[in-house]
Amino acid sequence: MGSLHKTTFVLLMFCLAALGSADYLKYKDPKQPLGVRIKDLLGRMTLAEKIGQMTQIERENATAEAMSKYFIGSVLSGGGSVPSPQASAAAWQSMVNEMQKGALSTRLGIPMIYGIDAVHGHNNVYKATIFPHNVGLGATRDPMLIKRIGEATALEVRATGIPYAFAPCIAVIDRTVVPLSWLIL
Repeated sequence: MGSLHKTTFVLLMFCLAALGSADYLKYKDPKQPLGVRIKDLLGRMTLAEKIGQMTQIERENATAEAMSKYFIGSVLSGGGSVPSPQASAAAWQSMVNEMQKGALSTRLGIPMIYGIDAVHGHNNVYKATIFPHNVGLGATRDPMLIKRIGEATALEVRATGIPYAFAPCIAVIDRTVVPLSWLIL
C-alpha cells in the first residue's frame, strides 16, 4: 500500500509542477487592468492576427472556416444581407453561433463582433417589427417613443444572437424654413 501512495504523490506533484509552468494569459484574466490585458494580448498576436482583428467582412463571405483561417474580428449584415430568405430568429442565432465558434477556435480565442444594420428596427429578420425612418421619428419630438423603439429593436436584435447594432442616429428637426427657390437648380 505504501508504494501506491508514494506513486500517487509523485504523480500529483508532477501534475502540479506542469500546471505551474503553464503560460499565464493576462489578457484572459478579468481581474487584470484593461491596459495590462491589451498589452499582453497585442504582445502575443502575430501580424496576420492583428490584421484579421481589424478586418470586418460582410455576412455572405463569413464562415466558421474563414473566421478561423483569417482571424476575422468583425462581421456585418448590411441592408438586405440575410442567411436565407425568410430566415427565422433561430436561423440567425445558428449562423452567428457557427461564426463565433470559428473565431473562438483560433490560437488566441478572440471572440468576433457581429453587427447588423438595424436602423428601422431589426428589419433584415423575417417578420421583425419595422419602424419609420429616423428623421420621421425625430419629427415626432417624442423622446420616450424613440427610447421605446430603441429598446424594442435592441430586444429583437439580441434575440437573434447579435450583440451589436450599427444603427445610432440622431435626427434633429429644426423649424427653419428653406425657401423653395433654394431647391431649384
